[in-house]
Amino acid sequence: MRSAWRTLDSATLRAVAVMCVSILVIGASYGVAAHGAGLTLWQIVLIATLVLAGSSEFVFVGILAAGGVPILAALAGLLVNTRNFGYGLAVGKHLRSVPEILFGAHLINDETAAMTTAESEPRRARAAFLLCGVGVLLSWPLGAALGAGLGGVLADPERLGLDAAFPALLAALAIPALRERATWAAVAVGGAVAVASTPFLPAGLPVIGALGGFVAVEAVRGMRNRLPGGETGHQVASADAAAPRCSDGAVHGRDR
Repeated sequence: MRSAWRTLDSATLRAVAVMCVSILVIGASYGVAAHGAGLTLWQIVLIATLVLAGSSEFVFVGILAAGGVPILAALAGLLVNTRNFGYGLAVGKHLRSVPEILFGAHLINDETAAMTTAESEPRRARAAFLLCGVGVLLSWPLGAALGAGLGGVLADPERLGLDAAFPALLAALAIPALRERATWAAVAVGGAVAVASTPFLPAGLPVIGALGGFVAVEAVRGMRNRLPGGETGHQVASADAAAPRCSDGAVHGRDR
């Protein structure tokens, strides 16, 4: 870890420090929410340390607070965390040994992946990942513990506005990714499914049902590709490929 300080420049170190402070604040928001959902201090800190995935933990706690079944809450959190598979593919190439890979798997999240991919040089990318990962590993459970204590002291901790910190962060991360019409359509359909099914389904299922938006968009896209109109590009390519042969035949006919 000492070599990481020598490898990274001051701007990256400042970015990691600011990110850790932000994680501390958001962790406090999670601690407040978890305390409100009925979790004890040791449960909050244990989940924060072992799961180390803010979005999944917020989903889990939110479903519990709404009266959802714990297994559905855990499943919803697991689905949210499947994005870490892609992060692992991007980050894993920078890790050197099996123990480092296993430890790194626990440190993978939105923040560490962003810090790693921002570095073009492999040695710097590895240092940024490890430094940011250890920072998150320390600041997130600490923030969760502070939030749990705050939730136990204050009668209405939501007045501090901590409950809005994580949704704001998720929006900041998600909105730049909505670049294609298909993605917007998937979000719209998924959101509509979640809102429409909320009055009728147990807490936790509407979040899972929102994934139907992506399934619907992919199904429509597949149907369009199978329709005759969706094959226009292939037909044009086939016509272009056949054109020289027709031309050659005409030339040969004139020669004969």
